[in-house]
Amino acid sequence: MHRRDFAALAGAATVSGLPGWLSATAQQPVRVNGERLNRHLAELAAHGRSPTGTNRAAYTDADLSGREYVTGLLREAGLDVRMDTAANIFGRREGSQRGLPAILLGSHIDSVPDGGNYDGDVGSLGAIEVARTLGERRISTRHPIEVVIFQNEEGGTIGSKLMAAGLTEAELDGVARSGKTIREGTRLLGGDPARLSEARRSPGDYLCYFELHIEQGGILDEAGIKIGVVEGIVGIRWYEVTIRGFANHAGTTPMDRRKDAMLAAARLTVAVNEITRAIPGRQVATVGRITALPGTVNVIPGQVVLTIDLRDMSVATMTLATGRFHDAARRIEAETGTSITFRDLSTNEPAPTDPRLRRVITESARALGLSSREMPSGAGHDAQEVARIAPIAMIFVPSVRGISHSPEELSRPEDITNGANVLLQSVLAVDRTGLGR
Repeated sequence: MHRRDFAALAGAATVSGLPGWLSATAQQPVRVNGERLNRHLAELAAHGRSPTGTNRAAYTDADLSGREYVTGLLREAGLDVRMDTAANIFGRREGSQRGLPAILLGSHIDSVPDGGNYDGDVGSLGAIEVARTLGERRISTRHPIEVVIFQNEEGGTIGSKLMAAGLTEAELDGVARSGKTIREGTRLLGGDPARLSEARRSPGDYLCYFELHIEQGGILDEAGIKIGVVEGIVGIRWYEVTIRGFANHAGTTPMDRRKDAMLAAARLTVAVNEITRAIPGRQVATVGRITALPGTVNVIPGQVVLTIDLRDMSVATMTLATGRFHDAARRIEAETGTSITFRDLSTNEPAPTDPRLRRVITESARALGLSSREMPSGAGHDAQEVARIAPIAMIFVPSVRGISHSPEELSRPEDITNGANVLLQSVLAVDRTGLGR
């Protein structure tokens, strides 16, 4: 989209006869109420606050409390609120032209253990603030605007998967951090596991999806750039690896007669790091959790379970790395007298964002006097699931010192406000022009 095209939004939704992306008094881009948005973020942070960070894992009392708070904000924004059978929460504002697909925007509010106050929350409350601003300014959009709060993003983008693709029976029986299965948790939140097919959406149901989010890295903050225009979201593969040896007495078993599962786990952990570094590209892999059994000081571990998190924009690269992980496991088995098995926990495919939407975001940032740059997302997001059914776009705002999934996670109030304003302008631009350009 050229700058003159962006400026030609005179036929957009209107307030008192003026273009919908301009205020009725100052001929300036409409802006959100940043003070209110940041106040709502602080209020949401109280749900699940603990001395060690934010603990609002999916399917917990804190999650239920946070969802109740956010539902109240959706109603205050004047939206028609509903919950689908997958326990995703929606707020809808109708458009002026019948038959047009909705513009979807939102994120999630569940957190990792001992997390921060911004991951997911900024996108969720930013989307609500955009919808509320449209209502307060009496801006009529052609397309319906729909805000979504997805359930259980941190446990594997569960809510967006259920909306865009569905889950298998085995996946529904998977256990979340709360100790409940996905099936049980969905029911707890108010969904209906027996009717999950009703939550499915198809290509064409939405014009596009926007997700505002904190960067969760340090690129924007270090460079002093205000807006990140996400070019794509990495694919993610999670594996659970079980290593079986033989538990025996730590004092009486000679070193050359051991089948030490922990030793094998340590070698595999090093191998995952070395293999990932040896392949050209930006792929990353992490062994993030290790559990040893029987877990006693004076017993050689007979079993170890660990996880591998592998991420990249290329499916071919992830497949290559996975194959090399398996090859390394076979060598380690022979060296340590153990057996090693892999189980797929979760797979999210890489998701490029729509180039038309990226141009809209870039022009929106420029119109607001904000610097921007294109960049990949190294974290997974609900957007990559929505990409199965609609064009997607993501807007990043800086994370101070690149810290995320931590109590020290921080995005400055002014940066959050900037992101919400870019989101608002992008929604209005797409509402006017569609995706034809």
